[in-house]
Amino acid sequence: MGGVRVQRVEAMAVEMPKGRHPNRMMFKGVLTRVDEASDRPPSGTRGKRVVLTREAAERALPTLMGMGIDYCPALDGHDAKRKIGVITSAEIAGQDVVVGGFVYARDFPEVVRELKASDGLGMSYELADAAVEDVKAAVWKLVEVTFTGAAVLRRKKAGYGRTAWELSN
Repeated sequence: MGGVRVQRVEAMAVEMPKGRHPNRMMFKGVLTRVDEASDRPPSGTRGKRVVLTREAAERALPTLMGMGIDYCPALDGHDAKRKIGVITSAEIAGQDVVVGGFVYARDFPEVVRELKASDGLGMSYELADAAVEDVKAAVWKLVEVTFTGAAVLRRKKAGYGRTAWELSN
């Protein structure tokens, strides 16, 4: 039989008013990958790499709506107290968890300039209530999660090197 591949897409979005807004600069990014081991251990995993299952990601997709995007000035980690924007859409496309939303461009013009000038940016998720199938496993399989936010950072600092981040004008 031919190599027919069925791809399922799950998506959610918050309807935003149409038209330009001086404090909203849209972004889109790949937050993480599903059914694929992380390249590096995320913080809080006792040095273990992780796999976010597609099923867990699908159940948790609604928890991304309205969650904040944060950043550190060195673009090397998370800082939940430096919220610069909000997630308004999320979908699973293939193995990518793709998110979109906006940064507060008028409130944080220096951050927007820095992000626009930086190459190799990616994303990293923030979680709560994560359930691991077997904590003794070499790679933790996340079977239940709640997303509590995300960070924009250098891709080489993210748990997944194949994440992405891009601002649109």
